[in-house]
Amino acid sequence: MSMTVLSVASEAAGLVKTGGLADVAGALPAALAAQGVAVTTFVPGYPAVLAKLGKKPRAVHKWDALLGVPARLLTGKLGDQPVLVLDAPALFGREGGPYADPSGRDWDDNWHRFAAFARAAADIAGGTVKGRSFDLVHAHDWQAGLVPAYLRLAPFAGGRAVPSVMTIHNMAFQGYYPAEVFPKLGLPPEAWTVDGVESYGGVGFLKAGMQLADAITTVSPTYAGEIRSVEFGMGLEGIVLARSNRVHGILNGIDTAEWNPATDPHLAANYTATTLAVRRKNKRAIEQAFGLDRSDGPLFVVVTRLTWQKGMDVLAGVMDHLAGIGARLALLGSGDAEIEQAFLAAATRHPGRIGVKIGYDEALSHRLQAGGDAILIPSRFEPCGLTQLYGLAYGCVPVVARTGGLADTVIDANPAALSAGVATGIQMNAVSHNALAMAVSRAVDLYHRPAEWKRLQKNGMKADFSWGASGAAYAALYRQLIEEQA
Repeated sequence: MSMTVLSVASEAAGLVKTGGLADVAGALPAALAAQGVAVTTFVPGYPAVLAKLGKKPRAVHKWDALLGVPARLLTGKLGDQPVLVLDAPALFGREGGPYADPSGRDWDDNWHRFAAFARAAADIAGGTVKGRSFDLVHAHDWQAGLVPAYLRLAPFAGGRAVPSVMTIHNMAFQGYYPAEVFPKLGLPPEAWTVDGVESYGGVGFLKAGMQLADAITTVSPTYAGEIRSVEFGMGLEGIVLARSNRVHGILNGIDTAEWNPATDPHLAANYTATTLAVRRKNKRAIEQAFGLDRSDGPLFVVVTRLTWQKGMDVLAGVMDHLAGIGARLALLGSGDAEIEQAFLAAATRHPGRIGVKIGYDEALSHRLQAGGDAILIPSRFEPCGLTQLYGLAYGCVPVVARTGGLADTVIDANPAALSAGVATGIQMNAVSHNALAMAVSRAVDLYHRPAEWKRLQKNGMKADFSWGASGAAYAALYRQLIEEQA
């Protein structure tokens, strides 16, 4: 059974990226093509996206007033896969990031921007564009959360009904806005209920998607269980519990063509699991880039947002311990100003031992995975996480908190796992100073046992975290929903 799916995402790697959502949205089409699923990706027309469509992109539809603003639908390609782009200059034609202005402040009209984006997606799925039809809509995160609401409660006039999937990449970002925006969304009055888009007295974009989609997915099996609790559900655990038979945990994969140390063009030297000694050249390159002392001792790396969720406040407090036991650290990231300053201060205290670069650099993130001995990921919660998967693929041993996708993908180097030869990294039960300091010490101890360390690296590198199994799981879910709709 062949299927056509409209994937609705606010970012996609190859067009625009701020985090893991883009990697997933960018990789899913190729993974699903192998399952007989033809995916078209729909993204907003940010300036960076429009620039990649070329000078004269083809317009296939226009709205005179899409939630009050003129807009066009443009076509393009993401690799070999088709892309649709919403060109609405009043909403997306501005400098800054996808969600925030150049100073980092969220755009005040994000509710309008992404409501219009969702309205357009529902129109497209319903058949507003002649010659284009879809069997199912896959909405990603809060920015696409209103898509199931429009499909269910305000469908395109005369359009066909299609089922929808709502994927939660991170429950912490819900798209919550005050009640006064509701009349401007173009939804019927009956949508203003707890069974519709109302959430704690306001409009909840993610909540609406979870309530009204035909299925909810999260990006790892453990996270699908965690969000049933108050601790991880963040106010929406009631919906998860009420719709538990519609909640599925499907682990993210990685793009193994983009993330392959044997062919990665960003590296100082390419290598495989049988030529691990070559990694030393990449280590030397990282030392030089971050101003670190040259050494064959353990080099930890960090590539992340510097936020509370990622446990970076705790890691900043462990820097003196890390340097004190003979390790070094290279960090690439940005985020909370206080955390940034804490790491910069640690680098000042430990010159040659700790190097920090504030910002993000895609090529450098590849080089860090190839040159680091271990990557630190002490997240308080992590729906899936891709960074640890990149680490495993590159022989950069993950040191992680036991939560979400980190728990699902990293096998702790406890005595039993080491004895059985199956360990791939180090897990910690709590995100605290003592637990993280102990995990770092465990990693350093293991590093000085070269045979066991090499086994960890090789185990990680041979693990299969491609999109194959996950693509098959999504395709099976799509088929089930389409059959139910028939």
